[in-house]
Amino acid sequence: MINKDESKIIIVPWDFTHISEYALEYAINAAHALEKEIFLLHIVNKEATEEQEKEALKKLEKQAGEILQKYQIQVQPVVRKGSIFNVISDYASEVKAALVVMGTHGVTGTQKITGSWALKVIIGSKVPFLVVQEKPGTAVGFNKIVYPVDFKGENKEQLQWAIYFGKYFNSKVYLFKRPFRDSSLLKKTNTNLNFAIRFLRQNNLEYEIVEAPGKISFDRETIQFAVDIKADLIIIITSRHFTFLDYLFGNREQRMLTNPSNIPVLCVNPHATSAGVGQFMWGST
Repeated sequence: MINKDESKIIIVPWDFTHISEYALEYAINAAHALEKEIFLLHIVNKEATEEQEKEALKKLEKQAGEILQKYQIQVQPVVRKGSIFNVISDYASEVKAALVVMGTHGVTGTQKITGSWALKVIIGSKVPFLVVQEKPGTAVGFNKIVYPVDFKGENKEQLQWAIYFGKYFNSKVYLFKRPFRDSSLLKKTNTNLNFAIRFLRQNNLEYEIVEAPGKISFDRETIQFAVDIKADLIIIITSRHFTFLDYLFGNREQRMLTNPSNIPVLCVNPHATSAGVGQFMWGST
């Protein structure tokens, strides 16, 4: 049974591009399965006048009408003033959203979310982000979910979302285990793996354990594995901090988000809002 306090809102940041429409299509699939409503969030520059805000809302309302005609789903248009780097997560927290579905752009541009800056938008948010790069395929939902397992304690928060999506989309979860020579790290990884197995079984979800080869970086092997099995989703825990060097040279999460096969990535921040997800972990009713 769904937790009565569970949020019913999915937010789609909207910049009137085809990329944001790709995100919308993913959000529509999720909204139907998870019984959510969709808010389109358009952000104008903080220097925008009141008249410009009104014009933006008028344009967004027109877009909402076109979406209703094309997809037969009603969306709520919302305009906020400020920077994409804080408004999206702030608004998601304000309305207690369950999920943000965000498209990334391959080129830079004012108030557009590029792959290199996507993490800056996500880091610190209490709400998970589903990041997409292209139009969803013909299959509705996420049939194959890749869940990387390592030694970190936050793996358990990541697991909640694997189970949540797995239950609704009848997914198979692939537990992709990171290899370690260090006995202490290996022990912690195995503890996380056994924990995941326990709750996947408890929720009657199909799963498979695969150990990474350990020849290249774990993030690159995770992406390659996801490509090999034609995965629909990768679920990751994001770092707590994002530095300027990460922006310049990239880090593991950034490489995941901009993976060349355009596989959607669900980013869960440590201590992100569970939005009723914990019911599957702890058996609440």
